[in-house]
Amino acid sequence: MNTVKVSVCIPYKQRIDNIQLVFEALANQTMNKNSFEVVVGAMEYSSEFLDVCKNYMDRFNLISVLSDKDFSIPRARNLAMRQATGEIILQMDADTLLPPVALENLYTKHFLFGQNICAVGQVIGYDNNEEDSIESISVKPYHHYMDVLQEIGNAKENSSDPRFNLNHIIPWSFGWTGLIALRHNIVIEYQLYFDEEFHGWGVDDLEWSYRICRNGIPIVLCKDIYALHLPHVRNSIANNKTEKRNYIRFLRKWPRLDVELAKAFGDVRSNEMLLQLNKLDLINSDMTHRFCCIQGIEKGQLVLFVGAEMDSNNKLLDEKCARIMSDWGHIETIPLIGMGLPYTDRMFQIGYVSSYINLLSEPFKDAVYREVKRVVCKIVQLEKNIEFQSIN
Repeated sequence: MNTVKVSVCIPYKQRIDNIQLVFEALANQTMNKNSFEVVVGAMEYSSEFLDVCKNYMDRFNLISVLSDKDFSIPRARNLAMRQATGEIILQMDADTLLPPVALENLYTKHFLFGQNICAVGQVIGYDNNEEDSIESISVKPYHHYMDVLQEIGNAKENSSDPRFNLNHIIPWSFGWTGLIALRHNIVIEYQLYFDEEFHGWGVDDLEWSYRICRNGIPIVLCKDIYALHLPHVRNSIANNKTEKRNYIRFLRKWPRLDVELAKAFGDVRSNEMLLQLNKLDLINSDMTHRFCCIQGIEKGQLVLFVGAEMDSNNKLLDEKCARIMSDWGHIETIPLIGMGLPYTDRMFQIGYVSSYINLLSEPFKDAVYREVKRVVCKIVQLEKNIEFQSIN
């Protein structure tokens, strides 16, 4: 019988100050040290890191898996998960500091009776949409951070993580990997490993959470599970670039309205925007809608039509669109409104925009035109009474 209840999986590279604090917090867990293990997916050989590991090997079960491949957060997480033996997989970051009761509370309050959920904990000070870069940090002693966690624990009825104070409509949109757990057997059964084709910062965790939801596992926000996000050096400009690129991959993989909204408005704000879009009566119960985008080749050029109207059987209802597309080749339809598009910048020579797009309220219409301007060289707007109006 497996006695390891929780496998704590951590990706690691060049966070030595953070990982020392994280290990110290794990060494002070109230859960019996034989009931959990810590599996680190390390993406570098570092004698400094190995020295830290040696200092904790007798304080809890510690496994470090090393790869000499280029650093990739999804790959590091997979390295750790594939070596895990625990009943529960807890994914967290090398800068997530746990209070002493965290692992015990996670297991006894949310998984003890076989609950098949994905539990998301609060990570205080962790914001996926931070804009400011951090070039240097001042590391405070361990007891300072423990005092902060104590204060959070005493006031935990007031959620400090902003996700826990907002409408949670799109389940996977709050599934960040700062502190998130699910059953190991579910990971194996549904092959819920991270997509290693995501490179750089951002979105890989959202796509992973999306697949968790897709396989019928509810994502539950658990206020009583919380941790502290430790400060670290961050290049927000570089992060934003990779996030945009990764959102394109996410949407290409899963062309759905909820993913499109997240790409257009961000993971958190997309929940609010979905409520607004629903008021326009454009969304069906299966998260489909009557608009789609169509790409093809016209006279040797890549072209795009945004805002084509389809019926419930995916039959094209837009006669003007049909006339424009009459001599197109290599046609491909994607079920997106156009607020988010899975295409690279300036990929299309011409982009036709249906007059239906102008029926959308301002934030959605603006998002469509912003995205179309990104992916096409020339926009041709179709009006009800005007055949073509060119927008440069």
